[in-house]
Amino acid sequence: MHPRNQQIDKNDVLYEDNHLLIINKKAGQLSQGDKTKDDSLLELGKAYIKKHYNKPGDVFLGLPHRLDRPVSGAIILCRTSKALTRMNKLIADRELVKVYHALVLNKPKDQQGRLESYLRKNRVKNKVDSFNSPQKDAKKAILTYQFLKQIGKYFLIEIKLETGRPHQIRVQLNDMGCPILGDLKYFNQSPLSDKSIGLHARELSFIHPVKKNPINIIAPYPTTIYWRNS
Repeated sequence: MHPRNQQIDKNDVLYEDNHLLIINKKAGQLSQGDKTKDDSLLELGKAYIKKHYNKPGDVFLGLPHRLDRPVSGAIILCRTSKALTRMNKLIADRELVKVYHALVLNKPKDQQGRLESYLRKNRVKNKVDSFNSPQKDAKKAILTYQFLKQIGKYFLIEIKLETGRPHQIRVQLNDMGCPILGDLKYFNQSPLSDKSIGLHARELSFIHPVKKNPINIIAPYPTTIYWRNS
């Protein structure tokens, strides 16, 4: 789950140009460095650019958004400060459309729906607490979901975020009675063998921050047995 000395290869790259590098992140990879000192996607991306473009010296790479370590899927890296500044604004203005797919343990009661709650970081427990009504320091979290199909004994749900809060999908699906496969932080269950969870950043849609053309990215599912029939 926490391999060192990884590298990004062409198969991981979903899109690249002079401004953007979009990667299909593997579950277990850090988006950016932390106290574990494990290789992060940011550092791996810099190494990829240095190697493939024969860049001397330091390589600029910015990270406008993140994915939790056990989550897989599409993540954007910015190769120029201009792209990073504009991408940050796109995200702040909610003009980056993110679609996630989740493998959950229970079938949702409704075929589709909208979830709204208030989330607050609990730094002591290193997780997020959820409330049905406004609370001090809690931020409103909204998503919509649609049930897609059953896969073996699990259920595939598509999620579209209206807000992007830490652990939002994990918490709100668990609150709905549909905990994500392998997510021990929010539901007592056995861990998956690779310590991943069944959450995948499936699709990104936005207007290119520099070129202004529409971009739509679909990230292939992980090759693990849990996703194989998706």
